Amino acid sequence: MKGILSAIVFLPLAGAIAVAFIPKTKETVIKWTSLIVSLIPFTLSIVAYASYNFAKGGFQFVEKFQWIEEVGISYHMAADGISLPLLVMTTLILAGSLLYSFTVKLRVKEYFILMLVLGSAMNGVFVSLDYILFYVFWEIGLVPMYFLIGIWGGRRREYAAIKFFLYTLFGSVFMLLGIIGLYYYHGAATGNYTFSIIELYKANTYITNFTFRSLIFFSIFLGLAIKLPLFPFHTWLPDAHVEAPTAASVVLAAVLLKMGGYGFIRILIPSVPEVFKAYIPLMAMLAIMSIVYGAYLAMSQNDLKKMVAYSSISHMGFVIIGYIALN
Repeated sequence: MKGILSAIVFLPLAGAIAVAFIPKTKETVIKWTSLIVSLIPFTLSIVAYASYNFAKGGFQFVEKFQWIEEVGISYHMAADGISLPLLVMTTLILAGSLLYSFTVKLRVKEYFILMLVLGSAMNGVFVSLDYILFYVFWEIGLVPMYFLIGIWGGRRREYAAIKFFLYTLFGSVFMLLGIIGLYYYHGAATGNYTFSIIELYKANTYITNFTFRSLIFFSIFLGLAIKLPLFPFHTWLPDAHVEAPTAASVVLAAVLLKMGGYGFIRILIPSVPEVFKAYIPLMAMLAIMSIVYGAYLAMSQNDLKKMVAYSSISHMGFVIIGYIALN
């Protein structure tokens, strides 16, 4: 099973490159090529899930080699019982969204290229075990979604796309600062400067200053809370969800929001567990407000997509309640 995760991650990107060489007049060929390419990672994710040793648990299908050795960046991918179901879900949603997208008439070639690039980025987030690799995939997903909303969206598509881009980019910058803080303190304490997510779990033990730990926590928390989205960082979602083309709305609700939730359990809680516990009351308050506020607004909507957007805010509040239970 060596290399199966890389295949799942990069096959959609390879498909996007292949589609780029197909003449734009051959729209049927573009659509079917994109769909068939997307079905291969879905099949491989099912194979990976079926092959995973649940009795053993932990990270499996490990792929690791040095990428930029001078600063401790490695190409490190693996999957565990948390990431594998999300990987299966993501590849399934991508294939289903591309099938629905056969109805697209405007700039078909560009649309399917962007959807495939987005698929690669989402897959990469769920299997990356190096912070820089994780962050690269996290940011790459921002670009195709921006264009999908801005070009194929509804009447207010430009406003929604720019709002989505600015919110998520703002949060990502702070998340990067938190990652660099973990990297610096771990390296200063051990002499081993690395961006390995597993290694930087230990950085918490070397940071004795609670204020600095809190700064790292809030830096990463902000990036994840915006992506989730958690009240009051949610205002980009209803606009983006309503204005996005239907297939992109499905990807947005089904996968992109879950990337924020995945980040909580993969990087935030293990990196600063004591600080996470200290701020449980704050997160509980925000989660409850998201649940009630999102549900209340969802009930008052006449637009189905806007109702799904607000209900998603409410549902993700329950995810945070689950996390702060620490059970």
